[in-house]
Amino acid sequence: MKKIPAEIKHIANVKVTDIAEEGKGVGKFDDLVIFIEKAIPGDVVDIELLRKKKSFAEAKVSKLVDPSEYRTEPFCPHFGICGGCKWQHMTYDGQLQFKQKSVTDALTRIAKIDTTHTEAILPSFETRYYRNKLEYTFSNKRWLTNEDILNNGDAEMNALGFHVPLRFDKILNIETCYLQTDPSNEIRNSIRDFALRNNISFYDLRNHEGALRNLIIRTSTTGELMIIVVFAYATPDEVEKTMLFVQERFPQTTSLLYILNEKKNDTIFDQDVKVFSGRDYILEEMEGLTFKIGPKSFYQTNSLQAYELYSVTRQFAEFKGDELVYDLYTGAGTIANFVARHVKEVIGIEYVPSAIEDARINSSLNGIKNTTFYAGDMKDVLLPDFVNGHGKPDVIITDPPRAGMHPDVVQRLLEIEAPKIVYVSCNAATQARDIAILKEKYKVSRIRPVDMFPHTQHVENVVLMELI
Repeated sequence: MKKIPAEIKHIANVKVTDIAEEGKGVGKFDDLVIFIEKAIPGDVVDIELLRKKKSFAEAKVSKLVDPSEYRTEPFCPHFGICGGCKWQHMTYDGQLQFKQKSVTDALTRIAKIDTTHTEAILPSFETRYYRNKLEYTFSNKRWLTNEDILNNGDAEMNALGFHVPLRFDKILNIETCYLQTDPSNEIRNSIRDFALRNNISFYDLRNHEGALRNLIIRTSTTGELMIIVVFAYATPDEVEKTMLFVQERFPQTTSLLYILNEKKNDTIFDQDVKVFSGRDYILEEMEGLTFKIGPKSFYQTNSLQAYELYSVTRQFAEFKGDELVYDLYTGAGTIANFVARHVKEVIGIEYVPSAIEDARINSSLNGIKNTTFYAGDMKDVLLPDFVNGHGKPDVIITDPPRAGMHPDVVQRLLEIEAPKIVYVSCNAATQARDIAILKEKYKVSRIRPVDMFPHTQHVENVVLMELI
């Protein structure tokens, strides 16, 4: 990025016409595209250019000349510093409008398909306290806010909260988060205060030192609660004291767990999980089905909206009851088990072996006997011999990660020629890329975005493709 000469650093009356994925408003000056921090489509703003490249620049608002009809007051005190909820200064109706636009723009531009029949985005039932899982980080390098600096920097340097954007070693201390229902805030604040009172060290993300590392809180619509405390270099006494405090302070906890992680990264998938009290799992329910969720289990983080997403998926498939269904990237088998009662058989494939174990457990838990699950890399499992051995599917449901499907998998789908493909995606751009290839043999019949994450740019999208 080039520095901006002083004489062209300030531009007046820039009209903001769109919003980018990072939550920045998009405007233009001559032929220069400008990404403007905290600007909203419809705003007219005076801006200060910060950095410039050949075809675009970054800027901040120096004056709000005329506010957009979509502008609203953020409700979270951490807005603008915390890396989450970047669209909180936009009305929810505005968020939905621009999420729908981002989906149709991607499908039109990349897949080059007609999107005029796209159905209205499905709003989230809740716009606050909608997440069932949050992960916090302990750090001895607290991010100092402007208020802290004005107070001569005389602030507690230990923090428990979220990473500041673009700073792996700086943690914003969170007092109130509007993403997860009670007692999430109380749990976080109580554990932080306990550690400070008892001089238990917070993790140093640069030097890899300290006792307390992460805190993971999972809740369910059934009212069950899981608390996982991740320690690094803690003494047995520090572990015992901390866990006893949590147990006594929050007796309603269904599953109280801890992990000793001395690795250089925070991932827990290769770590032993120890039960301090209660069970090693919590239970979630959806449409009469029960799902077992362990500390490493994948489950959609917006439980109520997950039901809506899966309902749209099932609706698009229009099952008659005699179908063989392939559920690709099945995860813990949530979609597979959700549709199993409506079809003849479901075969699920997933890369992560532990997720496949969860999928099998969830089928057993619900007395579902028409599901089969396989673990392995999709491109290596979904081979002609696999299809020949299990039968050609009537419907393929695919819900890949943000990167979309591997090119080999897309080609395999063209070879299989299932009558229907229902493509669920959290990234409309990679979904569009795959559809651009699949449209060689498929037409897009239905499109419906589903909002899973209010106040963020993220949106799920469900597409029905039918064999031509």
